[in-house]
Amino acid sequence: MSNFNEKVRLAQVTAFGLGLAPFAPGTFGTLLGVLVFVLCGLVLKGLALTLALVGFFVWASAACVVLNPWAQKRFGRQDPPQMVADEVAGYLLVLILFPGGPLWVCAAWAFVLFRFFDIVKPPPARQVDRRLHSGWGVLLDDLVAGFYAALVMYALAGLAPWSGLVLG
Repeated sequence: MSNFNEKVRLAQVTAFGLGLAPFAPGTFGTLLGVLVFVLCGLVLKGLALTLALVGFFVWASAACVVLNPWAQKRFGRQDPPQMVADEVAGYLLVLILFPGGPLWVCAAWAFVLFRFFDIVKPPPARQVDRRLHSGWGVLLDDLVAGFYAALVMYALAGLAPWSGLVLG
């Protein structure tokens, strides 16, 4: 395989190198999702924003599933911490499911809540993480975390006006 292909794969699974951070690679990798959301949110609104986020979500999800065998071999681990495309997908899922509210408020709440649920791994995320040892297993626990984060954002929007979140 060419050196260029190797670099492209590495860039995709590590969120352009953010997953290579010496500590908290998942948190750093999630920052690519934040950047994508904020940049898209500054120039797109409504359906166009949702479609852009879905496109990036599909890209990150596909990178996670398709490139997982390569990443396992490259990093010598079943679920290498450097592989953070799953964090990007999970974070973007939060904002696809919660499509309203002020840009920076949504970006911040989604980041904090997603990272919380991704780290804590409440059921069924922990079970998925332990039982599926493929790209799907790596991805699905983050999607569960993203789903939980979106649910909490809806609850905050409805019950806690101080949160700054509003329903679209």
